[in-house]
Formats: sequence, structure tokens, C-alpha cells
Amino acid sequence: MTTSTGGSAWAVEARGLVKTFGDNRAVDGIDLQIRTGAVYGFLGPNGAGKTTTIRMLATLLRPDAGTATVFGRDVAREAQAVRSLIGVTGQYASVDESLSATENLVLFARLLGLSRADARRTSAALLDEFGLAEAAARPLKNFSGGMRRRLDLAASLIAQPPLIFLDEPTTGLDPRTRLQMWDTVRRLVAGGSTVLLTTQYLDEADQLADRIAVIDRGQLAAEGTGAELKASVGTSRLQIGLAEAADEPEALRIARSVLGVEPTRAPDGRLSAPVPTADSAGDLLVALRSAGIPLHDIAVQEPTLDEVFLTLTGHASAAPAPAEDAQDRDLEEARA
Repeated sequence: MTTSTGGSAWAVEARGLVKTFGDNRAVDGIDLQIRTGAVYGFLGPNGAGKTTTIRMLATLLRPDAGTATVFGRDVAREAQAVRSLIGVTGQYASVDESLSATENLVLFARLLGLSRADARRTSAALLDEFGLAEAAARPLKNFSGGMRRRLDLAASLIAQPPLIFLDEPTTGLDPRTRLQMWDTVRRLVAGGSTVLLTTQYLDEADQLADRIAVIDRGQLAAEGTGAELKASVGTSRLQIGLAEAADEPEALRIARSVLGVEPTRAPDGRLSAPVPTADSAGDLLVALRSAGIPLHDIAVQEPTLDEVFLTLTGHASAAPAPAEDAQDRDLEEARA
């Protein structure tokens, strides 16, 4: 059941999205452009506005201001058309624990209009794709958290949507299951899907996303590729381990002369200095070799996304911001 996207180059376009809850602006003027066939990472701490933005794009919340389209369809005026183009996997599995994996997927497929035979065929294929075939008849109460998360993702793909929202899909998973989910995301994109991935995990965004938006307190703090974001907060650092400790004074003098900065000593004893270009790192290594100073090891370390986040927001990526969490609870209670 593949739905046409009209050949749009942009899977998502948003301008000035705003959502308020009382006096709190959970989303405060966000602009987005997400290219078709890419993984777009939405990075931020709890309560930053990530889930609220996803809910607006997925037609679950109506924006208070601004506009947004999915493959050219307006999320407010053409909500039903948008829903036919998307799949949404939230932070918690939306499955019935009283049913088996097969029964859950068949139920979802039937609700989406598939015939009984097509529902069973699609369900079997998805269970195999997500490594759940052997557990297909097992009650969900016996599933691990990772298995439930994979089943929830499988359910969101029954209709083969061209755009998939993954809202913190690996939160709480063990490292092995996280890696399995990463492989699944890569397979989805290789098959032509577009993925909008929200996450608190800096390494996850770095590994999967073609472009990353850093969101904090409802606003975009920065947007770009992982490399662009890292480059925006400073230069790489050259770390040098000297073979002979007695050479340190001369090595420091040469480093100051070549780089024009004062090197520091890293906790492991290596000398560390910022290097704006690869050429400057090469110049220093040549100068040390010419001076007859042997090296034990060298490494060039680029800035991390952790440093990007700290620089842009002033706090770590896991810093709590409970306002949106409270709003989420209010929404869930309202639905109940």
C-alpha cells in the first residue's frame, strides 16, 4: 500500500511553527526543510520541544502559528492526506500485550484496510524483517523492551509510508538492541523511506543522520551536517605522545613556534593543541621530526557533538526540562 509523494524534493517543510501550553511556548518558531530519502536528526534534551514538533507534523496537534507540509500536503488543511503518507513510532510501544506479535500486526493491518490474506502476509514479512519471526506466537508480556520497540516500528510500516517519524526509538534499550535498531533505520532509508529521528543520544544522531537540528527550549539552536556542527564550535586538536619525557620542554617550544598557541597536557600525559588545518598539524610533526624528537603516538580529535551541544545550549544533552514532559502527560490524560 504505497502512497504517492508527488515526486517532492522535500519530505517536510515547516515555517514558524509555534505551539503553546498555557504560558509556555513548547515550540517557538521552528523552521525545517527535510529532504526526501534522508535521515534527519532532531537532537535535544527531554522537554526541548522535539515530541511536540513531531506531533504537529504528524497531525496529532494543531499548530498555534506557522505552516508545515509533508510532501507538499498541508498538515492542518489536508490532515487526512498527510496521515496516509506517514508512520509514527513513539517512545512507548502502542501494542496490546494480551495479543501475540502476529495478532497485533494482523489487527493493525486489518484496521488499515488490508484483506485477511494480505494482512497475514504483510505481518509475516515484517516479523521476519525485524527478527521477530521465532517469537511471532509468543504473548507480548514475555517480550523484552527491545522486542516490543521493534514490533511497534514494524506496525508503523504496515502501510509502507514514505515518511517515518521515530520519536526516541532507542530510549531505554540495551546497546546491542540499539545497534539493531540503527541497522533497521539504515535499511529503511536504503529502501527509499525518509526518516525523521528524534533522540537525546549524540552518538545516535552522529551515526544515522544526514543532517541534524539541535533544538533547545522550543527553538532551533543550529542545523547542519554533523561535520558542519562540529566545525562551528572550534577546531580539531592534535594530541602527541612523546617517546622520551625529557623532550617535553623542546617539544613545547616547537609547538608554540609552529602553531602560535600554548599546548596543554592531557590527562593521559600527551601534549594537546588546537590545529585549525591539517597542514598546520603536518607542519608541527615535520618540525618535531627535524628536531630529532621521537613520538610514541599521535591522534587528531575533532570536536564532538557533546561539545556542540554544550556550546550551543549551555548544558549537557541529557539535562532535564520537565515542562514538555508534563504537557505530554496532560495530552495522554486528555485522550484517555
